[in-house]
Amino acid sequence: MTLNELYTKRANVWENAKNFLDSHRGKDGILSAEDGETYDRMEKEITDLSREIGRLERQAEIEKELSQPTTAPLAGRPEGEAKDKKTGRASDQYAKAMLSAIRSNFHQVSDVLQEGIDADGGYLVPEEWDNRLIEALDGTNIMRELGTKITTSGEHRINIASTKPAAAWLEEGGAVAFSDEKFEQKILDAHKLAVAVKVSEELLYDNQFDLQNHIITQFGKAISNAEEDAFLNGDGTGKPTGIFDAANGGQVAVTTDTVKLTSSDIINLIYSLKRPYRKNAAFIMNDAVIAAIRQLRDTTGVYLWQPSFQSGEPDLLCGYKVYTSQYAPALAVGAPAIAFGDFSYYNIGDRGTRSMQQLRELFAGNGMIGFVAKERVDGILVLPEAVQILNVKKA
Repeated sequence: MTLNELYTKRANVWENAKNFLDSHRGKDGILSAEDGETYDRMEKEITDLSREIGRLERQAEIEKELSQPTTAPLAGRPEGEAKDKKTGRASDQYAKAMLSAIRSNFHQVSDVLQEGIDADGGYLVPEEWDNRLIEALDGTNIMRELGTKITTSGEHRINIASTKPAAAWLEEGGAVAFSDEKFEQKILDAHKLAVAVKVSEELLYDNQFDLQNHIITQFGKAISNAEEDAFLNGDGTGKPTGIFDAANGGQVAVTTDTVKLTSSDIINLIYSLKRPYRKNAAFIMNDAVIAAIRQLRDTTGVYLWQPSFQSGEPDLLCGYKVYTSQYAPALAVGAPAIAFGDFSYYNIGDRGTRSMQQLRELFAGNGMIGFVAKERVDGILVLPEAVQILNVKKA
């Protein structure tokens, strides 16, 4: 079944589920036990379809990435230059020499690679690899899609206006009062993130196997998952600060009156965000939260949740885009459940270039070769008022 067919099927099942609820509620507004089981099966089908849609969308992104050309014809003199003088990018010869060095246990290291050697025996990833890894992260990490990405070379300070000047009416000839403009600073530092994979010697020495795409795909998935978790839930200690962090994340604007979500909670959350931020606002939540709000309606009886009818477009809640993440908090008593705001105010600082290192001796007895990729990255919400958080009431 194609992605568009799944979108259509999910929309049809949702419409049937809404009609079923409308026609089977009793006078007291409650479904019978038998009807409740029927509706639960319909809702489960919607959830299963949503998961399958997510899988196919991720598969399409990976397929698109892997279909991109990996090399370009040489247009200049390749004699020993690691980077093109005009663009500053690593040359094709550098990338090819890098692969040859890996496959030969770094016994065939040509001069073009010498520029990339570090003191511990690691090699800088060719810039073509680094850019493609960033593309892989962008395709699967919702915070890299929604946030603002910055490349840093050191500690990056962001100035924030903490007080703003106010205008005042004056009597004729009255004195003008001066106020101090004060600024705070948010600091983007760098936290180290590493991922390691093992590759069998048979695959490594098989020239038909696309080692480059394999490594990039595996590293991209692992780094993307770890980053997204930290960008949402990190506490800033050894990792980025997430938007759900109680101290330095978004502002808690709404706390539910009960342990269950209501339509009023969602509407109050939307309007707790200042109007200028609502223009580019979106929701971030867990799939479990989506399941809880699918039955919610506004005061006119219209469902708040609206499924997407177009491939690549997120679902809508009260007209705002909804992004789901497995790392967003699930529904839990006394815990955050939903973030709503303009996530472009979440800044992601990438420090330098990612590096890759080969570990041959560690797994020699198993006929495996290990590879380690490392990056240094930080993230912080520079303007907390731009993201509002809904918390579930404590029991």
